[in-house]
Amino acid sequence: MAVDEVLLEWAADAGRSCWRFYRWEEPTLSLGYFQDLDDRTRHDASLECPAVRRATGGGAILHQHELTYSFVLPAGHELAQRRQFLYDSVHNTLIDTLGKLGVQAELCGASPHARQQANPFLCFQRRSPGDVLVGATKIAGSAQRRTKGAVLQHGSVLLGRSAAAPELDGLMELGGASISAQELVDRWLVRLSAKLDVRWQDEPLTEDERRQAAELVRDKYGSPGFLRKQRS
Repeated sequence: MAVDEVLLEWAADAGRSCWRFYRWEEPTLSLGYFQDLDDRTRHDASLECPAVRRATGGGAILHQHELTYSFVLPAGHELAQRRQFLYDSVHNTLIDTLGKLGVQAELCGASPHARQQANPFLCFQRRSPGDVLVGATKIAGSAQRRTKGAVLQHGSVLLGRSAAAPELDGLMELGGASISAQELVDRWLVRLSAKLDVRWQDEPLTEDERRQAAELVRDKYGSPGFLRKQRS
C-alpha cells in the first residue's frame, strides 16, 4: 500500500505512468478506505489474518490465492480523464486473456436489484457494473483513488479459494483450470499494451522510493491509528 502511494505521487510529479503486479507474503485482509475496522468481526474466517487499509474504496479483500495490480497515471493523461473507459479496458483485456486460457468470463451488467440495504463485508461478494464474472461469481474488480495530480486504480483477480475466505470461489474452482499468476501476468500485459496503447518497460523502485515507502509504513500504513480510523 505504501509503494502504491509513493508511485501515485511519482506519477503526478514525473508525468509518467506505472503498472504494477504484486502478490502477498501471507494471507492478509485489506480494508476498503471507508470501511470500519470493527466490521471485520463480521467475517470469522479471516479474523486471525493481519489487516491493512487500502487507499481505494470498496469491500475488504482477502489476499492469498489472488493477483493484485495497481496502475498510476498523471491526472492530465487521456486515460485518467476517461474513468469508465479505463475500468472497462482493463477488465475487457482480462476477459480476453482468460478466454485464451479456457475460462469464459464477462462483464457484470447493471441490475435494478443490485443495490442492497447493507453491502457485504467482502468485496468479492459485492456486484457492480463492470466487475468481471465467471457465471454468477465475481472473480475481478477494480477501484480508483483520484488526487489533484494523479489517479490510482487498484484491482484484484481471484485465482483460487482461500481457507481465510472459504465462501469465495476463484478461477481454479470455477474454470477447472490452474492458472498461475505469472502466466496471467505475461498474457494480460500483451493485451493491456495493445488496448491502452502503451509500451511497458521494467523499472525497479529507486532507493529514494524505497525509503519513502518505508517511512509511510512506519508513519501511516503500519499505524494502528490509521487502520482503526473510521472514514466518513
